[in-house]
This record gives sequence, C-alpha cells and structure tokens, in this order.
Amino acid sequence: MITLSLRALNRALMDRQFLLARTDRTPVEVIGRLVALQAQEPNWPYVGLWSRIHGFSHSELTALLEDRQVVRSGLLRSTQHLAAADDFRRLRPLLQPVLDRTAGSPHFTRNSTGLDAESLVAEGLVLLGGGTLSRKELARRLAERHPGRDGRILAGEVELRTPLVHSAATGAWGSWGNRSAVSVTPAEAWLGKPMATAAAAGVKDSAKELIRRYLAAFGPAGVKDVQAWCGLTRLGEVVADMHAELRRYCGPDGRELIDLADAELPDPETPAPVRLLPAFDNALLGHADRTRVISDEDRKRVMPGQAQVRPTFLVDGRVHGTWSLRTGTLRLTPFRPLCATDRAALEQEADRLLPFVGGTTVSYSDTAATRSS
Repeated sequence: MITLSLRALNRALMDRQFLLARTDRTPVEVIGRLVALQAQEPNWPYVGLWSRIHGFSHSELTALLEDRQVVRSGLLRSTQHLAAADDFRRLRPLLQPVLDRTAGSPHFTRNSTGLDAESLVAEGLVLLGGGTLSRKELARRLAERHPGRDGRILAGEVELRTPLVHSAATGAWGSWGNRSAVSVTPAEAWLGKPMATAAAAGVKDSAKELIRRYLAAFGPAGVKDVQAWCGLTRLGEVVADMHAELRRYCGPDGRELIDLADAELPDPETPAPVRLLPAFDNALLGHADRTRVISDEDRKRVMPGQAQVRPTFLVDGRVHGTWSLRTGTLRLTPFRPLCATDRAALEQEADRLLPFVGGTTVSYSDTAATRSS
C-alpha cells in the first residue's frame, strides 16, 4: 500500500478545491463539485468562490439564488450551506437524521417537553401554508399556540426537522454577519419539485454517492474524515461495500485512506499560490484530521470555540495566518514571519480582493511578523 506524505495530501486537497489554480467552471459547477458551501454568514461563500473562479462576480451567485438554482438551508452537520437545488433535494433526506439529532439536543428538548416532534413540524407547515414567513413571524405564531415556550426555539426545531429554504435575499451578498431578518419557505414549494425519498432500500446507494462526491472534493481521506464532514455515522459499513471501486493508501500517521480509483494525485512539489479563504471555508472543515492544511497549534487560533472559524490565508497550501475586514481595512495577521516573496504575493492577492469585499486598504496587525527570520 502506497504511503502518502502530508504534502501529497495537501496538494490533492488544494487541487480538488480549485486552490492550486483558479477554474473557468461556472459557479454552480464549482458548488456542485464541492458538494455544498458553508454559508453560516451569507457573504463568505462569495469570497470562497472568488478565490476559486476566474473573474467571479457577486451577481453570478446572486442570480443563482434568485433563479432558485442554488439554495441556502440547513444541510451538512446541521449548519447553513449553499447547494445546487437538485443536490439539496437528494442530500437533505439522506442527512435528515443528523439534523434530527441536533433537534433532539437539550437546547431544543428542554423547550419542547411534552410536544410530539411530528405534530410540531406539521403545525409549522400549516402556519407556513406552502408560502414564506420570516423566522420571527413563525416563532411568534408558534409561541401563541404554546404559551410559556420560547417560540424562537420551536421555530428552530421545525427548521431542523423539515427542509425549509431561505429566501434569496437572506443568502445574497449584503451586510457582513448574519441577517437580522431571515425568511423561510418549505423546500418543495420553493423548488417546485418534491424532495427525494429516503426509503431504506435507497439509503445505502445514496450514502455511496455522497462518499464518492466527498472524495472528489476532499480525498484521499479516512472514514472518520467523511463522517466528520457530513455528520453521518457508521459509514465504515458503506465503505466496506465499496471496496471494489476505491483505491486505498496509507496516511502519514499510518491510518488507512480511501480515494476514487480513477482520481489523480498532483505532484507533491506542485507550487501552491497564496490564497485568501473566507470564514468557515470548506478546505478547513472537510476532515476530522485537518493537519494536511492547518497545524494543530494554528487550528486553535483559527477555531477558538463558540462555532468560530476565522478567515485565513494560505501560503504554500497551508494556513499561515488570518485576515479580517473592518471599516474598509483588510488586516492580515501572520502567525509566523513571511519571506519577502511570500509577503509580496500575499499583498498582491489581498489588493485584488479589496474591491470585491468593499475594502480600501491592506495592513498588517503585527508588522514584525511579516519580516523573514
């Protein structure tokens, strides 16, 4: 069995994430290749696509949202994602057990003790009436029906337990941070098509397709990586059933890794350009073991807790620091000194990003960190 180095895994990830070179594929093709884009805050997927697609503009993704070719809703790991509409129709039923598990956590059950989950969902759908309501209005109406309970938490549980799609305005480019007003619509009404069924006979085939899609975007990887990415469990049984169509490697730590049999691996010495990644970027969240792109020490700085994943920049394919945007200034925070060549490349990429994010100036939070040691 061939052993892959950390660098080989890094270059494979960079290549499959369109971070070795920008692509000329359309935004909907790129979103499909990546399966879904993390979209907890609406502006960040735009930055992620800008870093991956030649000449990407805001209007391209906004048009996809308005045309309902791309939707924003709860998906992987029970978090908000953008996905191609047809992918969402197929994937959400497969991933529904993950969202149900979240809905069964103490945060929700403390508020819904004595309420039947199916009845709560049915009630929410009646209130929506196949149309659109703001989260606040849905919460208000549920609270009226259930005095003494927090309507916001009830509405959140409904949104987890049944597929509701956010309005295009909710997911479109605009102010930074979460939107103060979020509108939701039952997915079938929004898409004009029924959701795929999650019949037991088709679950394993759907899981196999999900694993193939994952490996195309994040492989080679281990079973635990796939599970950490999607939230599903017991995928080892599915992978075992796919043995004839997968290639196996040994990772740098001795773990078994799987990949698509026909997937090519780039030369580990392929140069990786500087890239600025958004908060919650796929490349950082696609594995349980993320050392192929970020060290454990740096991971604590980028993911300090409370569901934060800060915007980062890559140097030679690995996280080298974070960046932020405040009052027009794009501020770079390197974790280690940069050589002159890398510093120039980083500043050039940051200057290119400035007009896209509405910035005017690039600066460093610690200029001493920019000097080569």
